[in-house]
Amino acid sequence: MFHTILIANRGEIACRVAATARRLGVRTVAVYSDADADARHVRACDEAHRLGPAPARESYLRGDAIIEIARRCGAQAIHPGYGFLSENEGFAQACAEAGLVFIGPPPSAISAMGLKAESKRLMAAAGVPLVPGYHGADQDPALLAREADAIGYPVLIKASAGGGGKGMRIVHDAAGFAAALASCKREASASFGNDAVLVERYATKPRHVEIQVFADAHGGALYLFERDCSVQRRHQKVIEEAPAPGLPEATRRAMGEAAVAAARAVGYVGAGTVEFILDASGAFYFMEMNTRLQVEHPVTEMITGLDLVEWQLRVACGEPLPLEQSQLRVNGHSIEARVYAENPDRGFLPSTGTLAHLRTPPAVQFTVGADATGRPAPVRIDSGIGEGDAITPFYDPMIAKLIVWGEDRAQAIARMREALTRFEAVGPSTNVAFLGRLMRCRAFAEADLDTALIEREREALAPRSAPPSVTVLAAAAAAVLTAEAMPGVATDPWSVADGFRIGVPLSRTLVFTLGEATHAVSVGYGRGGWTLRAGDTQVCLAALRRDGTRVSGLAGEARFEVSAVHVGETLHLFGTDGHWPFGYAPPLAHAGDADDAGGSLAAPMPGKVIALMVEAGASVRRGQPLLVMEAMKMEHTIAAPADGIVETLLYRVGDQVAEGAALVGFAASAPTPA
Repeated sequence: MFHTILIANRGEIACRVAATARRLGVRTVAVYSDADADARHVRACDEAHRLGPAPARESYLRGDAIIEIARRCGAQAIHPGYGFLSENEGFAQACAEAGLVFIGPPPSAISAMGLKAESKRLMAAAGVPLVPGYHGADQDPALLAREADAIGYPVLIKASAGGGGKGMRIVHDAAGFAAALASCKREASASFGNDAVLVERYATKPRHVEIQVFADAHGGALYLFERDCSVQRRHQKVIEEAPAPGLPEATRRAMGEAAVAAARAVGYVGAGTVEFILDASGAFYFMEMNTRLQVEHPVTEMITGLDLVEWQLRVACGEPLPLEQSQLRVNGHSIEARVYAENPDRGFLPSTGTLAHLRTPPAVQFTVGADATGRPAPVRIDSGIGEGDAITPFYDPMIAKLIVWGEDRAQAIARMREALTRFEAVGPSTNVAFLGRLMRCRAFAEADLDTALIEREREALAPRSAPPSVTVLAAAAAAVLTAEAMPGVATDPWSVADGFRIGVPLSRTLVFTLGEATHAVSVGYGRGGWTLRAGDTQVCLAALRRDGTRVSGLAGEARFEVSAVHVGETLHLFGTDGHWPFGYAPPLAHAGDADDAGGSLAAPMPGKVIALMVEAGASVRRGQPLLVMEAMKMEHTIAAPADGIVETLLYRVGDQVAEGAALVGFAASAPTPA
């Protein structure tokens, strides 16, 4: 086994590798950018070295600097994690030339599978089924359009060198092909430095099912079953589960054997994932191979009881695979939810900011092993983020991976629902509430899965519009009142804030805001406790208790228990009903919430202007694209909110803009008289 490895990555994967290495007695070295100087992965390792400024190109993508640090600290091997340089053939080759073990496949395998078009040709030769499409080197837009017409719409344009949903567009007709191709090529170039694309038939109601493969340097290769990753937004995975629901054993075996054939075809060594499209008929087609460990690997670990990072380290040391295919078994069901700093109600735009409050459900972290009964931990969390850390625009906005295990899928879903109700995050927007709605969605519960599930279940997944109940308002009032006056806190009778008055009892009004709605709650102080009135309803508050942030009590006959967190002028309530961010005394201002057709358009997120679609003085129609922004390597088009005139363009291509910054001076046209 290695004595020292350098982890050339950040976030939860760096923490995950460090945890396994520590258990094996292997010393670890972290690298970090200026944005990550105090990050959890830096503290998780035995030694840490600065790479450079925050942008990845100046830090985590500097292979030469990483190798030099590895030499200085005496590392024998480099673990690339996923993302950044993990699938970079040149970096893997440079490691070998420096006498360092790259904990991953050989450079030749990365090269073979790195370009989707080339990998498709190899897979066809190996007998792996392929989706019909164009995978050629000629990238003339006119040729690509003709190929799309020949394939038949809808088609999928994909970056040949890409992954993670970047540089990917579904095109439903010939009229939209040129614009989608141009956007896809821009995004591919920005993300991967290569704008080549391929065009494939887009399967209707497809499932995304991938196979975890492992191979050693002695000719051994096997598959560790499958994961269903169909629940996606913007072609990026949100929910992953293993095993894939409803997959016949014969299909599982055929897919596994095809995945192993794919790995053998390129001389693969280490952990890899072969991704397939599974159509409604049960036929499957090779999509791509990720030559690294995947973000969703924990669900495979939970159902097999195997530590895939340990397998990576042992195979990289030259050891044979520890098990044979016939020894592998599936135990139970596991689901992983990716908790992101993003706003699902605004098209899943990434969100940034400091996590002022972060509480997670009781769980183990990075733990693979089972208990004495053979059952894995019911809840696991893999995260490289802690309370007080900042989500920046420089890297992926994932906060944590929430993983659950159950005896069967129904139990796993129930555990995920419960775990999500106890996941509390304050600061940037998160998708926690959206994930909870996904777990309660009928289509997901019944395993009616395909990659368009989120889009077709949009209505069921929309946020609630009902106002807070009296019980929720009572909980908010209780949070305020218990913070002001808990029995036993005061040290003298003059400091007791219990509302005592000689004569007329004290009555006051607490004003809470939620969005644009105002909720006035009248509280009466009496000898027997508090009386609360909201609208036409009056209840007594009783049995109030506070333990840290946890507040519980009775509102009439209804019992409540919430976590109450004050951040600035917002009272955040977390409970089984979800997350209620109340503005409280004084109310939060909501200037700018409503769209204004005149004046200026604001940036919906921090990012960079990458294309201007109009010039100053241009007359435009409602919905016409004005400019394109890029954030976290994803493109977002800013469109005209109404018919009007573009008076000024406030930024140029390449300029960085902050969230909320005015982008365009815009004057709406006067309505035409009837």
